[in-house]
Amino acid sequence: MSDHPDLPLDRRAELGEFLRTRRARLKPSDVGLTEYGRIRRVPGLRREELARLAGVSVAYYTRLEQGNGNNVSAEVLEAISRALRLTDAERAHLTHLAQPTRHKKQRVPQREHVRPSLQQLLDTLTGVPAYVVGRRSDVLAWNRPAAALFCDWASKPPRDRNWARMVFLCDGSRDLFVEWEQKAADVVGHLRMDAGRHENDPVLNALIGELSVKSPDFRRLWAAHDVREKAYGTKALRHPLVGEMTLHYETFWLSTDEGQALVTYQAEPDTASAEALRLLISWGADAASALDSKSL
Repeated sequence: MSDHPDLPLDRRAELGEFLRTRRARLKPSDVGLTEYGRIRRVPGLRREELARLAGVSVAYYTRLEQGNGNNVSAEVLEAISRALRLTDAERAHLTHLAQPTRHKKQRVPQREHVRPSLQQLLDTLTGVPAYVVGRRSDVLAWNRPAAALFCDWASKPPRDRNWARMVFLCDGSRDLFVEWEQKAADVVGHLRMDAGRHENDPVLNALIGELSVKSPDFRRLWAAHDVREKAYGTKALRHPLVGEMTLHYETFWLSTDEGQALVTYQAEPDTASAEALRLLISWGADAASALDSKSL
């Protein structure tokens, strides 16, 4: 990262580090190669092994890993993605880093807005915690059940309605998320995807710089170069009023608002988690206040 966190991230350095970290996590046996010969001094595949698997010259792959990805073709990127066993999110991230001019977006606004009709939809979901998250992990809109479950966002200034700040700078998040490390890794992975798409976003770069200075855990996870798209899964939560719950979450991307997604949470019917969630929602503002007392 730059010493000046408000400056754009160095795309060439990001590309090189991303490729090196993906190569380092693969063993020869993972890709059908037999290990013999000299002892390996570093983890993962060697550059020449990866280049052979991808069907490119060692010199070409070396230049790419050094950040010189100008004019790289989609076919070459696909071959390297297959050789590195990249996920769909990782493939997209590699393409954004290696072909930025082909994926340049319009100028990213400093402040995002949610359509009034979307807030109305949230308010109709009286039994389902739901919120809209935007770029940079900002929480843009929410309903009362979501506030009871996660945070009284209305009481916070807009800059603090942000999952990354909540997870890494608020002690209460470690109590709320039973698997805090997984939640933290997800948040960092989402920010990495945003940074790959919008390298010139000063607000995002300032956020990354702030977290890098204030949180050793963020620095550690950021250095791993892992990327993730928001998707679906389960979260184990430990609320101060109702105890532990296991909830399923789903992410719905909003096609007319690039970078925004609607996230919902629900419990399996007729379970202790469902009863705990029902009770929590019935307490409403009192539940949100209990979370605030935990410094969330």
